[in-house]
Amino acid sequence: MYSKILILYFPPVVAQNAVVCYLTKDYDLLFNILGAKFSTKEDGIMVLEVTGTRENYKRGVRYLKEQGVRVSYAEQEIWRDEDKCTHCGACTAVCPTGALSVKRPEMEIVFDKEKCSVCELCIVTCPSRAMGLFSKNAESILP
Repeated sequence: MYSKILILYFPPVVAQNAVVCYLTKDYDLLFNILGAKFSTKEDGIMVLEVTGTRENYKRGVRYLKEQGVRVSYAEQEIWRDEDKCTHCGACTAVCPTGALSVKRPEMEIVFDKEKCSVCELCIVTCPSRAMGLFSKNAESILP
């Protein structure tokens, strides 16, 4: 079996369709929704773990792209700049996997990379811009 984490971006018009369900029905792929955020006015985002044969996986990703879904692969890691982090907690509100949490009673933000699905929601939410991407391939921090 082949398993990968995908980050899917849905334009508002596509988000209203049951596109992901067809991964199971037509491509014999199992999916686990790790996180999702949708709005009627903005692009929606969904983080999926997709499991199946490599060939069905390729066919399923091709199908998603044909439907207008932008597909990103979790080939990157989230990185936190400890010096910039103000421990405000904004990131914990949007983290779908619990990778970012509040340590009590200290009220410090704890980042567990093992739980991170690389959905990137913390990056756009962080007011101090302490969260960023680290590209495994380029080995550099991306703004």
